[in-house]
Amino acid sequence: MMNVAEKSIPFMKMHGLGNDFVVLDARAGGATVTPALAIALADRHRGVGFDQLAVIESGTSDAHLMFYNADGSTAGACGNATRCIARYLMDETGQKALSLTTERGILLARDAGNGLTSINMGHPQLDWQDIPLLEDMDTLELPIEGTPTATGMGNPHCTFFVEDAEAIPLEQFGPRYELHPLYPEKTNVQVAQIIGADHIRMRVWERGVGITLASGSSSCATAVAAARKGLTGRKVRIDLDGGTLEIDWREDGVWMTGATMHTFSGVLTEQFLKSQA
Repeated sequence: MMNVAEKSIPFMKMHGLGNDFVVLDARAGGATVTPALAIALADRHRGVGFDQLAVIESGTSDAHLMFYNADGSTAGACGNATRCIARYLMDETGQKALSLTTERGILLARDAGNGLTSINMGHPQLDWQDIPLLEDMDTLELPIEGTPTATGMGNPHCTFFVEDAEAIPLEQFGPRYELHPLYPEKTNVQVAQIIGADHIRMRVWERGVGITLASGSSSCATAVAAARKGLTGRKVRIDLDGGTLEIDWREDGVWMTGATMHTFSGVLTEQFLKSQA
């Protein structure tokens, strides 16, 4: 059992377009991650630093993934972390395709060539109770100033379409809507600018994290919202602060393709782990 009583714990640091993760490989044994440990690891000065913590576990698929936010809360989905881990597992096994289970369900991963990795993030959740929202309402245009669109991708999203994404003060705008009472489980917040029929500029405030350089599930939610509103087609390029993702809303789900990076591997020391016990 991997827990804070261990003398040391190996970890990997990965990122997808600057959306960064600490990854624990617990396939050889269970992992006990407490909210306190997740918060300590997320500290960029006293821990390692991450947007999400991901734990790889054995399962009925090629692997089962668990996600934690920087505030210690759990996340049902994390697209960029899933892509990073899929690339790691494909490199490890030589497989070109695999299946991963998360709270979102079974996610299919494929080698897209040229170092890129694709993940099928599943079908979007468009009904109010699945996202979830507080009560029955039109998820395409919420009764909030700016008429944002609500989408579920295994986690809740609130997408505002704006004339200039750069002009939005996201550090104030994001937390204001993350905690909006229409979202009982809080929400991820996106501001998106339509550049063309297949091109979006997006910035994101992640629930339980804050401003991040990229977000896979947010990109999927924004692409779905733009297509539902007739602003774009179902296949788009999304430019984030950290780089570009290709999103394709197909009949079998929302596919996301982009680059990943395994930056370094390290070990959490006994001293650090004891300080969190």
